Amino acid sequence: MSYNIDFSVASCKQIESALCSRLEQIRLSRNLTQSELANEAGVSVRTITRMEKGEGISLNTFIRVLTALNIQQNLELLLPDPSVQPIERVKNNNGERKRARSKQSTNGKKNWVWGEEEINNG
Repeated sequence: MSYNIDFSVASCKQIESALCSRLEQIRLSRNLTQSELANEAGVSVRTITRMEKGEGISLNTFIRVLTALNIQQNLELLLPDPSVQPIERVKNNNGERKRARSKQSTNGKKNWVWGEEEINNG
């Protein structure tokens, strides 16, 4: 199963519709009725119907449906752990970042002189 949209340029509504459509496909592949899924998730059948039509559901309902389908572990892929950054760990000697630093532009900076040597930062 692959998505028919490019998430990098899709609108929020398009992404919501694609995700809800995927949940419907998973439900059908497991031969579950809307009523069975609703009962397992603790929501109404009308909520499942709205979800599958892409009419909007709450985050709470979305998580309940994922849990009922036993795919809630996939949420970790959606938002990976920001503390696991191998390159940053090497640079910081395995230390965790404590704060972010803004990007500093070198545009417009003048050359500076240290002793007799001239170093160009541009």
